[in-house]
Amino acid sequence: MRVAKNKVISIEYVLTDAQGAELDSSRGKGPFAYIHGIGNIIPGLEAALEGKSKGDQVNAVVQPESGYGVRDENLVQHLAHSQFDIEEEIQVGMQFHAMSEGGQRVVTVVSVEADQVTIDGNHPLAGVTLHFDVTVKEIREATSEELSHGHVHGPNDHYH
Repeated sequence: MRVAKNKVISIEYVLTDAQGAELDSSRGKGPFAYIHGIGNIIPGLEAALEGKSKGDQVNAVVQPESGYGVRDENLVQHLAHSQFDIEEEIQVGMQFHAMSEGGQRVVTVVSVEADQVTIDGNHPLAGVTLHFDVTVKEIREATSEELSHGHVHGPNDHYH
């Protein structure tokens, strides 16, 4: 069986940036399972895995356009403290859900000054060239329930 649309794929992976710094990994978490071909993972990695078999190792370099997108400086905004309706102190790294023209977006606080908070609506990995070292661990047919829900069910279900 090969990696193809509507198959459940389980992978082990290490994600690094261009300098080799580790950004994410499945180590210690068990394999990551997803449904191939329906947008569960970034397009560049999905394309690199297409047609692979169980046991295959894949080294993929994914450019921002096929990853988390290029940075859009229009998504960086400076807001007054008063625009945040929370009781706790606003700190760098906090994330909030905000409505935008494109729907709901997660924004991250990148700086806090006396009277203003700077938020960034870009994905933290936007603009980053991603280096994946992936091993295909399992391939199976997705169940009709998994396909209708759009995610994997079972021990490697990352939607619990």
